[in-house]
Amino acid sequence: MTAGLTTHVLDTSREGPAEGVGVTLYRLDDDEREQVTAMTTNHDGRVDDPLLDEGEIAAGTYELVFDVGTYYREGDGESSFLDEVPVRFMIDAPDEHYHVPLLLSPGGYTTYRGS
Repeated sequence: MTAGLTTHVLDTSREGPAEGVGVTLYRLDDDEREQVTAMTTNHDGRVDDPLLDEGEIAAGTYELVFDVGTYYREGDGESSFLDEVPVRFMIDAPDEHYHVPLLLSPGGYTTYRGS
């Protein structure tokens, strides 16, 4: 797999992909937070394009913010303990592929560095 950054969201309460979750990627530099891109997950729970492709990925600190509150409210009106899920991580080998999945439920989440 080529270098870059990807993500996907799975909703464990609905036992499948989470379509319609807003995902915003920020790059952090000291006290500055700069938005890199914003996308929405598709029917497969993935964004259509890499968040960072091989030519864009660089070493540094990044933050993915998943808008899960809107996803639950607009999906079927159910309430969620969570509103936004921030995941802050380091890219230290920009020649590698980074995949940051989110496993989601209305009351909690988990994430990891996937393949």
